[in-house]
Amino acid sequence: MLNALPFVSVVIPMRNEAGHIRRCIESVLAQDYPLDRLEVVVVDGASDDDSVAVVQACGPRVRVLHNPRGIVPTAMNIGIRAARGAVIARVDAHTVLAPDFVRLGVETLQRTGADNVGGPMRSVGGGATGDAVARAMSSRFGIGSYFHFATADREVDTVYMGMYPRRVFERIGLFDEELVRNQDDELNYRLRKAGGRVFLTTGMHSEYQNRQSLRSLARQFFQYGLWKVRVLQKHPRQMSPRHFVPPAFVAALGVGALLGPRSPSIAWCWLGLVGLYTAALVAATATVRGAGGAAGCARIMAAFATMHVAWGAGVLVGLVRFAPRWFVAEPPPPPLPPVAPGADQSARPPTGTSPGRTS
Repeated sequence: MLNALPFVSVVIPMRNEAGHIRRCIESVLAQDYPLDRLEVVVVDGASDDDSVAVVQACGPRVRVLHNPRGIVPTAMNIGIRAARGAVIARVDAHTVLAPDFVRLGVETLQRTGADNVGGPMRSVGGGATGDAVARAMSSRFGIGSYFHFATADREVDTVYMGMYPRRVFERIGLFDEELVRNQDDELNYRLRKAGGRVFLTTGMHSEYQNRQSLRSLARQFFQYGLWKVRVLQKHPRQMSPRHFVPPAFVAALGVGALLGPRSPSIAWCWLGLVGLYTAALVAATATVRGAGGAAGCARIMAAFATMHVAWGAGVLVGLVRFAPRWFVAEPPPPPLPPVAPGADQSARPPTGTSPGRTS
């Protein structure tokens, strides 16, 4: 049995998502959670397509706020500050929620006492390359984070999106507004360091529309690697050995390609490394369901290689770009003032703009 149902604020960062945002919002408004205990706050990052018009057409239950910096962490912080809810749910614009997503999230928060709950990321492709990317992203070989291939409920380091009691942000601060990428990892690390718990339940279903080309996939994973360096600098203990494998691999490939022509022994080592990696690609692809024939397997192998090389290259570039930041004191994250004692959080009037209008 649920306790008294908390008011839930769904915060959706958005920038140039005209092709996806309607389905996302419709899936939120179709939740089996009582709509009088639910609000939708879309934070627009200066979109220059029809995204805002699409959101406004979704009706007065959806508020639109303005995010002048245009990046996800500032969008989340604007949305959280304006939210009425005692529970904050982050939902990405490329995602469609199952009808029971919010209800199961609230039940899991109450049942486990966790400070953040979420479900697995189920990638959805579209076209031959998009489908290959989806299969690669759902493989343990492709991405190491558990939420990409989760099979059982358990405590984890981080989850996809996430539902947080508002008190979490009051206690540890808001999202780090420097981190263009990896802001969820950094926040969840801070949460766990402060004694909080992150819990994944496989019952919270959603579908994520992944990238549709290898070029856009490479750009995405390069940024993940680049900004992972800043997370490492802020929280050195957050990294695990698996994080260092891709940059070491990319560095070895680069050094071998440069020095191999001058040294037969280095050339043979380089060829051996490439051969071992190719064998690993073949073995990993053989375990992927629905890979298809030779063409499908080749596309999955290309997706694996794109993710690994782009992420590793991003880390190497980040080590150079952010080198001066190793010995600089890090500022604290933005605070969230607590609600006044005795105040009814769920009854607070909305702040910011009126429903369906931009600020």
